[in-house]
Amino acid sequence: MTTFIPRGFSFLALQLAIAVAPLLAGPVAVGAPPRPNIVFIFADDWGWGDLSSRGHPWLQTPHLDRLAREGVDFRQFNVLNPVCSPSRTAAMTGMFPARFCVHEHFAPGINVQRGMPDWLDPRAPMLPRFLKQAGYRTGHFGKWHLTNSGATGAPLPAAYGLDESAVFNGPGPQVGLHDIADHAVRFMRSTEGKPFYVNVWLHESHTPHVPTPESMEKWKHLDEQKQVYAAVISDGDKAVGKILDALRELRVEDNTIVIFSSDNGPEWTGGPDRKGRPGRYDTYYSMGQTGGLRGRKRSLFEGGIRVPFLVRWPGHAPAGVINERTVVTAVDLLPTLCAAAGVTLPGDYRGDGENLLAAFRGQAVTRTRPIFWEWRGNKTEPDWWPRLAVRDGDWKLALTYDASRVTLHRLVDDRAEATDVAKENPAIVARLTQLALEWKASLPEKPSPDCISPGGPVTVPSKAKGRPAASAGSLP
Repeated sequence: MTTFIPRGFSFLALQLAIAVAPLLAGPVAVGAPPRPNIVFIFADDWGWGDLSSRGHPWLQTPHLDRLAREGVDFRQFNVLNPVCSPSRTAAMTGMFPARFCVHEHFAPGINVQRGMPDWLDPRAPMLPRFLKQAGYRTGHFGKWHLTNSGATGAPLPAAYGLDESAVFNGPGPQVGLHDIADHAVRFMRSTEGKPFYVNVWLHESHTPHVPTPESMEKWKHLDEQKQVYAAVISDGDKAVGKILDALRELRVEDNTIVIFSSDNGPEWTGGPDRKGRPGRYDTYYSMGQTGGLRGRKRSLFEGGIRVPFLVRWPGHAPAGVINERTVVTAVDLLPTLCAAAGVTLPGDYRGDGENLLAAFRGQAVTRTRPIFWEWRGNKTEPDWWPRLAVRDGDWKLALTYDASRVTLHRLVDDRAEATDVAKENPAIVARLTQLALEWKASLPEKPSPDCISPGGPVTVPSKAKGRPAASAGSLP
């Protein structure tokens, strides 16, 4: 587990550490290769199958298809929770979100009742902070949701290692839903030769759907439901195109890692009573596809947690490769991108991910660590009942908290999780059940009181026992 910062560690000390760390990092050695820029484009509710390069029958994603042609398309990438806030927590910290009691999305007034903090602890290990301390200029544009809008006392993005930000669903300077890429491009132009890291966290394809008139016009030949969803996907794809075009114009595309992914699987498709209104369309128009995977958003089956993952890095990541075998997860981003940037992680950092830089370079890599999930939300049938899941190698087990119900799948043979083989493999079930329950027992019982809005009581609906929350990460 991560080493904790003492409770008396002040935010003034945190800011001082951030300010002086670039001086301590030291200069880059003469003759060393230039450190790559990193652009992390994170879509919202974008399904595994919502790419024309993956054979979607009516969506068109030319800019994402270009990214896939010029890089590696990882077909076995998992996020670590089937909804927004915990998924993003894992991507930024390199740790399972349950270690911070971030179990569902941050929502006004109900976080504490769900055993959650009101924001991610700013002392957590953060990918942007590690890169900033190594001399990178860091930015975040788009969705935040590492707290929720209006949470009293929530830290600004700067407290997490970001030099510049403009967000929605979070504190600080705000950004329009269709202005995210433009802000990111301005940031990239302003870096003045320094390496940069930038989060470009898109709204598409989350509700409410807010397609532009231009995209609606393009898809007017489709039926009503498809028109709205195709327009939304087109708007997201255009944002990706703006980023790619800017990198070429700035003549830095050859030294920039570009990643595209999504925070979870596609939203469920609502009935005619869930149309919303023009300009703010609701789930009736959520037509995302999982590419045949079972489940959707809020499910621990693959349709809720396996999402697109495209990586372009000219001269390093081979172009046009489809990687069906390597298992990559969101907690791998921190160690892998720090390795790509030549950043040595603190000796006391205890993340949950692996450095999979070799996989980015096109090499065959076999994952060595198991993957764990916890889900406390919706438990309806048939796909939302699992509370825990574990994957080790090709095997994935989903189960209830007491393991009275389990389902086992060998994902290389059964990516759709259609055939439960638990009865045929009792030894594997027993081993994975033990792994899952031991992991669950290691999790914190309640969030750090430092991350609760003033006046908010801490209540814990879960009966799980464990150590204190991972309220503080390692600072170099």
